[in-house]
Amino acid sequence: MSRGVYWADANILLRFLTGEPPEMSSRSERLLQRARGGEILLKVHPVVVAETVWVLQSYYGHSRKDIVSVLVPLLTEHGLKVEGSSVVIRALESMSKNSVDFADALLAESARSRSEGVTSFNRDFRKLDVDLHEPDQ
Repeated sequence: MSRGVYWADANILLRFLTGEPPEMSSRSERLLQRARGGEILLKVHPVVVAETVWVLQSYYGHSRKDIVSVLVPLLTEHGLKVEGSSVVIRALESMSKNSVDFADALLAESARSRSEGVTSFNRDFRKLDVDLHEPDQ
């Protein structure tokens, strides 16, 4: 019998990471235990990672460094498969190191992984060592 494959929403990750509310946190923990045990596979889309980062920063007030220290180990656990995992993990680390938004770091890492550039008016991309093209005036 093949195991179930499920796309995890940000609320699953957030309930697990924050412990709030306790009942949903426990349910999320049990779900992650099933994934760790190989009973199911949890897939995580980069948009879910972005939403998780945003909520941890904006609502819970966690620093970029703290977010990376808990999110990277979670996303690399057995039983979880992050779409574009190497790009997402590098983007998380870059977000913390360069003090930029996760979305910007993810865009830069996505471009870099394809030997492409980014076009933007956002000067934070200069911190991200990516080929930046600012539109002409």
